[in-house]
Amino acid sequence: MSDKGVILVGEPMALFMATVAGSLDGVTNYDVDIAGAEINVAIGMTRLGHRASYITKLGYDPFAKLIEKRLEDSSIDTSYIKYSPERNTGFMLKNLVFEGDPEIAYFRKNSAASQLNEDDLKDIDFSNYDNLHVTGIMPAVSKSARQAIYSLVTRAKEEGLFISFDPNLRPQLWEDEETMIENINNLASQADIFLPGINEAKLLSKKDTLDEIVDFYLGLGIESMVIKLGADGAYLANKKERKLIEGYRVDRVVDTVGAGDGFAVGMVSGLMEGLKMEDCVLRANAIGAIQVQHRSDNQGLPSREDLNLFMEENK
Repeated sequence: MSDKGVILVGEPMALFMATVAGSLDGVTNYDVDIAGAEINVAIGMTRLGHRASYITKLGYDPFAKLIEKRLEDSSIDTSYIKYSPERNTGFMLKNLVFEGDPEIAYFRKNSAASQLNEDDLKDIDFSNYDNLHVTGIMPAVSKSARQAIYSLVTRAKEEGLFISFDPNLRPQLWEDEETMIENINNLASQADIFLPGINEAKLLSKKDTLDEIVDFYLGLGIESMVIKLGADGAYLANKKERKLIEGYRVDRVVDTVGAGDGFAVGMVSGLMEGLKMEDCVLRANAIGAIQVQHRSDNQGLPSREDLNLFMEENK
């Protein structure tokens, strides 16, 4: 296992989860947690024994204190977190479902995280890390955050870090679809591995079949990609091979939120540990399958013992 770690950048939010089923407009009681795609990946990585550092910008408010405490409790390094005296930390609401996709309402416009800029990243010591994991969320929240992500990726490449990129599309945050596609594909072309879902890949490439999508992205210079296919598993592709890796059977999907982040945990941790690419995808499929059986965005992410047990019992 690597003695270095992964660095992530994102927008954390306080998460209010409804305690009873029904539409959000009728909910009056919530459990409180934290959320954010990159936070989910960071938590998953530390549960598997890896070091993780998290970059963001918070407000001076109770939500920020909640987020910092939860990160520290998860053994995530918070030394690169910055603060905005003018903006507050974002939050979100999620209703209770017993199967499938929940209703979500975001309160993140003009948040502290949207103020992230290049100056906030200037003191990062890349020698402490093997991997930079980025998603397409932060480039969407503001132009300053977008430029910060481009700068971060460029510097990480210069320092020799392995870059994993999950598009994690949020169309509602972008100016328009054309801008989203252009920027996501630009960032994907700079990554060492690209991790889109099948619907994301179709939208971004304007292609229909798996092989057409792969041809498009290999043509952009991407070395490897894994296309997430939900219950059908994932499609591994690079210049040497193209292969469908079957998923794990799940009898009941409780909540799909966080499944893609769990998949990223499996891929990034496996690559950091030197696993073969196929074994990384198997691990990623397993963590995604575990996560969809839990309600919280990240509480289902497994320890190494739980992961090994699940994979052994579900061969």
